[in-house]
Amino acid sequence: MRLRIVPENTKIDFFRAARITFGASIVAMVLSIAAFFALGLNFGIDFQGGTTIRTEAEQPVDVGAYREAIAPLGLGDVVITEVFDPSFGDDRNVASVRIQAQEGAESVTAETISAVQGALSEVDPSITFPSVESVGPKVSGELIQSAVYAVLGSLAAILFYIWLRFEWQFAIGAIAALVHDVVVTIGLFAVLQIKFDLAIIAALLTIVGYSINDTVVVFDRARENLRKYKTMPLRDLLNLSANETLSRTVMTSGTTLLALLALLVLGGDVIRGFVFAIFWGIIIGTYSSIYVAKNIVLMLGVKRDWDKKDPKAGTQFADIDA
Repeated sequence: MRLRIVPENTKIDFFRAARITFGASIVAMVLSIAAFFALGLNFGIDFQGGTTIRTEAEQPVDVGAYREAIAPLGLGDVVITEVFDPSFGDDRNVASVRIQAQEGAESVTAETISAVQGALSEVDPSITFPSVESVGPKVSGELIQSAVYAVLGSLAAILFYIWLRFEWQFAIGAIAALVHDVVVTIGLFAVLQIKFDLAIIAALLTIVGYSINDTVVVFDRARENLRKYKTMPLRDLLNLSANETLSRTVMTSGTTLLALLALLVLGGDVIRGFVFAIFWGIIIGTYSSIYVAKNIVLMLGVKRDWDKKDPKAGTQFADIDA
C-alpha cells in the first residue's frame, strides 16, 4: 500500500492562469532587480570587512549575555557564536565575536577592540582573548566576486547537464526557473534588509540544487510521457506530468519545510537568515518548477520522439510513480 498525499487521479490545470502566473513571475523579477539597485543588500561582515575576536573562558559561553554586554557600544553588526572543536579540552569554552568594520574605517580600531574586551570581561572575569583577526575591504571584495562566480558557475553547469539530458527547450525552461528563484530571493533580501553573508550564498546554492531537482523530476516524467502519448497535446501532457509527480513534490517540499520551520523558530539569530533563505527558496523553487519552467517549454514546443514504431509504446519507467 502506497502513501499518497495527493489523490491518484488528480487533474489540476496548471496552465489555466498561465498568463497571470508567468506575468507575476516577470513582474517579481523586475521588482527584485529594482529593489537590489535601489535599496541594496544588507551585507554582513563577510562582505563588508571587520574583526573577529576569539574568546576563551572557564565558565560556559552565554551568547545572550555576551550580546547584551556589547550592545550598548553601538557597533552595528556583531555576530557571536560558540565554537565547538574536538581538540579543545573540556575546560575550554571558546566563542567567536565578529564585529563589522565601522563606517569610514577599513578595520575595527584598537579602542573598539579594547571596549569589547572590557565589556566581555565584566560578564566573565576569567575570559581571555587569544587572537584578534581583521578582514579588510579588499578581501571582502574578493569574497563577493567569488560568491558571484560560484552562483553563475553552478547555473552554467546545470544548464549544460540539462542540455545533455533533455531537449534544449527543457534546458532553457530549467535555467529560467533557476534564475527566477535566485533573482526573486535576492530581491526579497533587499526589501527586508536581511543580513546577506556567506551563509546566504550557501543557501542560494542549496536553493539552486533543490529547485533543479524538482524541475528534473517533472521534466523526466514529461519525457517519458512524450514517448508514451504520441498524439496528446503538449499542454495536456505537461499537465499530466505535473499531476503525476505532484504527490512526490508535496511530500518532499512539505517535510523539508516542517524541519526548516522548526529551525526558523527555535534556531536562533545565528542561522535564522540561512534557514529563511532556504525556506523561501523551497517555496519559490516549487512554484517555478510548475509555473515557470513548464510555461517556457510549452511556449517553445518540444519535438516528439518518433523513433518508436509503436505509437502507443512507453518505456520501462513510464508507469512508475515519482
